[in-house]
Amino acid sequence: MDAFKYKENKLHCEDVNLSKIASSFGTPAYVYSKKALTENALMYVNSFTNPDNMACFSVKSLSNLSVLKLLKEVGCGFDVVSGGEMHRALSIGADPKSIIFSGVGKSSDEIKQGILNKILSFNVESVSELYKIEAIAKKLQMNASVSIRFNPDIDSGGHDYITTGRKGDKFGISSIEDILNLSTYISKSPNLSMVGLACHIGSQIINLESYKETAQRTFELADQIFDIGIELEFLDLGGGLGVSYDSNIHPNPEDLISCLELEFKGRKERLILEPGRSISANAGVLLTKVEYIKDEFLIVDAAMNDLLRPSLYQAKHEIWNVEKGDGNKVIRNIVGPICESSDFLGKNIKISAEEDDILAVRTAGAYGFVMSSNYNTRPRACEILVEGNQTKLIRKRESLENILEMELNLND
Repeated sequence: MDAFKYKENKLHCEDVNLSKIASSFGTPAYVYSKKALTENALMYVNSFTNPDNMACFSVKSLSNLSVLKLLKEVGCGFDVVSGGEMHRALSIGADPKSIIFSGVGKSSDEIKQGILNKILSFNVESVSELYKIEAIAKKLQMNASVSIRFNPDIDSGGHDYITTGRKGDKFGISSIEDILNLSTYISKSPNLSMVGLACHIGSQIINLESYKETAQRTFELADQIFDIGIELEFLDLGGGLGVSYDSNIHPNPEDLISCLELEFKGRKERLILEPGRSISANAGVLLTKVEYIKDEFLIVDAAMNDLLRPSLYQAKHEIWNVEKGDGNKVIRNIVGPICESSDFLGKNIKISAEEDDILAVRTAGAYGFVMSSNYNTRPRACEILVEGNQTKLIRKRESLENILEMELNLND
């Protein structure tokens, strides 16, 4: 759902005027709609006809504790890719059996953390990783639940940086022979249990046929693993459902789940999905103030350290003035104060704006704050959650003291 709409020519998040948020909390600021987050998550949770199926929210897309708690309460599990993300999920009371740990570079400490907390599964992405998990589990005298992440070799399209399911990508295991050998090995290990099979073909997928093809290739491999004598509990088909950054219509979670549950008909395994962007993206905006106008540039106080996607992926976000005036719209490049030519939030944006106006970068709830940094010693933005006509600060704006406090002065 879209919770950001003009009311009497003023852009609102739910029932709160975004200009007032900018005045109260300053800019740059990330603003999220509780209603949008909830409704987007429930589109997954309520669409499953099999109650054992599960949506594990991709924590890397938006990891604020208040947001994670909200998603837990509506029935989401969590997909994590680091020990830090696992700690976040556990700290808000997530059931460890609703946590899946993905990622190619899990450290020994992270693996130990997952085993001790008895998480649902590690998505194993290499032969070496499996052996490391087994060794740590043996030392702990515990059993580790694992899934093998395989590459179905499906190119889902989109930017190369967000395509993950091809044989040349760094994720998962591509050799079917290796996967079957590993499955046999796991079946004989006293410290490992193979509970699932996982894959992930990329992000911003708008073609459901890619998911259907992925499901069929997953079934073929699961059947071969069954012939070894392993009955899998679940098949994890990843996330990646696309969202609109340009007001075009894309498939929604209900379409995806309806499509996949039809494919799963007659199978014993439950379906797990790892949605991120499709829950969080359109639930958030980044507010920024126009500091200067110079030639074709609007120079604003947010920068690539606040929202990296345009610089990293050449991603395009709609950018609106929070005050919908009658001024002539002009083509502008919206740039920040970072000393890099790549520091831009939008190019060739048709907009009417003056100095000191507040702009809203739309669809910024996913991969916005989580990818922010302190480059150029810039404090990271605050985060605000809106519910109806109420606002709640859910992350304070960093201060320069916050940035410096972890550093050691050699003269002391």
